[in-house]
Amino acid sequence: MTTNTTAQEQDYPLSAVPASARKSLWSMGLVLLGFTFFTATMWAGGTLGTAFDFSTLLWVLLAGNLLLGIYAAILGYIAARSGMNTALMSRYAFGDIGSKLSDFILGFTQIGWYAWGTATMALLLVKMTGLPEGATLPLIVLFGFGFCVTAFIGYRGLELLSRVAVPAMIVLIAVSLFITASDAGGLAGLTSITPTSDLSVAAAITLVFGTFVSGGTQATNWTRFARSGKTAVLATLAAFFLGNGLMTLVGALGALVYQQADIVDIMVAQGLATLGILMLFLNLWTTQDNTVYNFAVAGCNMLRTRRRKTVTLVGAAIGTLLAVLGMYEWLIPFLILLGTFIPPVGGVIMANFFVRYRGEYPDIATAQLPSFNLVGLSAYAIGSFVAYSSTWIAPLVGVLVAAFSYAVLETVVAGVKARRAGAVGSV
Repeated sequence: MTTNTTAQEQDYPLSAVPASARKSLWSMGLVLLGFTFFTATMWAGGTLGTAFDFSTLLWVLLAGNLLLGIYAAILGYIAARSGMNTALMSRYAFGDIGSKLSDFILGFTQIGWYAWGTATMALLLVKMTGLPEGATLPLIVLFGFGFCVTAFIGYRGLELLSRVAVPAMIVLIAVSLFITASDAGGLAGLTSITPTSDLSVAAAITLVFGTFVSGGTQATNWTRFARSGKTAVLATLAAFFLGNGLMTLVGALGALVYQQADIVDIMVAQGLATLGILMLFLNLWTTQDNTVYNFAVAGCNMLRTRRRKTVTLVGAAIGTLLAVLGMYEWLIPFLILLGTFIPPVGGVIMANFFVRYRGEYPDIATAQLPSFNLVGLSAYAIGSFVAYSSTWIAPLVGVLVAAFSYAVLETVVAGVKARRAGAVGSV
């Protein structure tokens, strides 16, 4: 009884989510939308906004976000069917010890983004309100630990915040988009704007897909709570196709009309400075708490501990320290580079679930898993190498090559084992 209660309080970090704890489509969609409403995504959209005419821009955003949504939705379906998150599913794909590789990659990436978001909130607040520079450090510490409160509570805390923040952000974004279209002179004005920079379509789709693919890989932390695979798929598509698509569109239109990609800067340009500060706060908080929650889940699997709340506080402390030391300034390029190496994790998990386990994992409590799954680790290495070397859509290439490599290797290994077993039997 005590073990079950502890698991529930800690959001089941090392076990499948039971049917009694599953959530509705409305709950799931709000939490995931709060996660995808992210400032950095708008900056990615801003890069696209100056590189394409309006019609081409819409097609690029549609393609990039649809690919991202499909990728996250497939992982979401697996999570709902199994009740497990990416960290736990990695044990089947990479082995009991081998899964720690994905724990490190995913956890480090998330805590790096947490440092960036914490510092960004403090720096922009000082800049926009005219506070003295000396207030930056105390604000970083305040936000560093304040943002993790809802993550500390768990899924219930994330959902409560999203119920308030997501509708508010949607209204603020709608008001801003209406003003943006008006300032641009309507649809005719938008279509008449000419590009001022050059970017290939492949690079643009890579940017859209890659900016939030790390989050898509770890969205299973919430979709494992879905009542059905259909609920998980719909909620994930709503967040990563529509929600992330809206963020990239806002950034792109802002760059087109105001030469600004961030919603806060856009609102300031529109004379909505106070609303801009509110938007910044809600925007970052609903992503920051999800980010440190992701770190905690990966950390629990790596350390094999159920103390998710403790790991959440440790993650917030590490992220805050990184922000205080100014490491967020050089972490971003490295974190973006990791975006190349994260998608193959999802590719291997997908292939492992559908090819090796035929859509049904054995009970993780009793499953006899190897320390290292060489097929999964090899497929991951191949997918990462090809993605890193690719000049096409690197994250998508990583997913497809890793999944294909796993399927081929698993089929070959299974065939060899079957022949050996047959040979032994005939003897």
